[in-house]
This record gives sequence, structure tokens and C-alpha cells, in this order.
Amino acid sequence: MNDFQKLIKSNQLTLVNFFATWCGPCQMFKPVLEEIKKELGDQVTIIKIDVDKNQAFTAEYSTKYNMRGVPTTMLFKNNKLLWQQSGYMDKQTVLNYINQYQNNF
Repeated sequence: MNDFQKLIKSNQLTLVNFFATWCGPCQMFKPVLEEIKKELGDQVTIIKIDVDKNQAFTAEYSTKYNMRGVPTTMLFKNNKLLWQQSGYMDKQTVLNYINQYQNNF
């Protein structure tokens, strides 16, 4: 998870998705993230973190960023949390947030 710190500190937008394999909305959101990655390529880094496989790490960040459930998606740039939302979102909603912060930061 040292790479995680490097990525969220970078000058590039980093989208972090906390998910669980047993979570229905998380599974619905998976293809949305794949489509976003295809569409945006290197414009945004996408990190997916399985909360069950990374429990200590998830506990630290859930406390730090007041995460209450999965899926939770966060957008970082320069070690700053720009946006956070829990629950399923459609592709356009996520792209709107990415575009908003890509153009303003």
C-alpha cells in the first residue's frame, strides 16, 4: 500500500474505489470503472481496494475519511481529497466529477 500513498500524492487525479466481493452495488459498479478507465486512459489513475483483503488499511482510511460503507469512491490529487461518495453511481456521474476537478485543479 506504499504505492497508494505515492499515487494520491501525485499531480494526477487518482480515483480510489473501496469495494467488497460480496457487495451487489460494488459488483454493479465494477464495469462502470472499467468503462471510465477505457475512456480516460492515463488521464486518471484508478485504484480498487478490496476491503476484506486489506482490513487494516481500510480501517485506517475509513476512520480518516469517515467511510461508512461500500462501495465508497474517492478522488485525490496532490494528497488532497477532492470528492467522496458512497454507493453505486453511473458512468456519467463519475465522469462529471472527474471532469470538474480535472479542469479546476
